[in-house]
Amino acid sequence: MDSVRKALRAGDVEKDNYGRLSCTNCDEPLATENDPDEVGKVRVCPECDGKWKELS
Repeated sequence: MDSVRKALRAGDVEKDNYGRLSCTNCDEPLATENDPDEVGKVRVCPECDGKWKELS
């Protein structure tokens, strides 16, 4: 699982003017999965099931 920063640089994820993240493959906004036992969040695309880790 790549980080959100790597995905932004690679072009897999894009950020709009308001800071919302979306998947470039299917143009869907990313959802957030929070696991209380881990540091950070996991951003998930609901269409293609792509996952990226976002550190806080």
